[in-house]
Amino acid sequence: MTPKSGLLLAGSCVAAIAAVGSIFELSSGSPDWGTVPTTVVLGLCVPLVGVLFYAAVKDAKANQE
Repeated sequence: MTPKSGLLLAGSCVAAIAAVGSIFELSSGSPDWGTVPTTVVLGLCVPLVGVLFYAAVKDAKANQE
């Protein structure tokens, strides 16, 4: 694994944690940031997880020895 793929994977993990946190905030009924900003964070993080994870796997495969 290269440093680039490690950073992409770390970014994917952070985005996944943010998405799960947003789901919990929305399910509580009263999100700290409000409903609209929390929904926006969720909407941005879900595709970002997939994109960053795919890029990390692609980079790691391209740099295998």
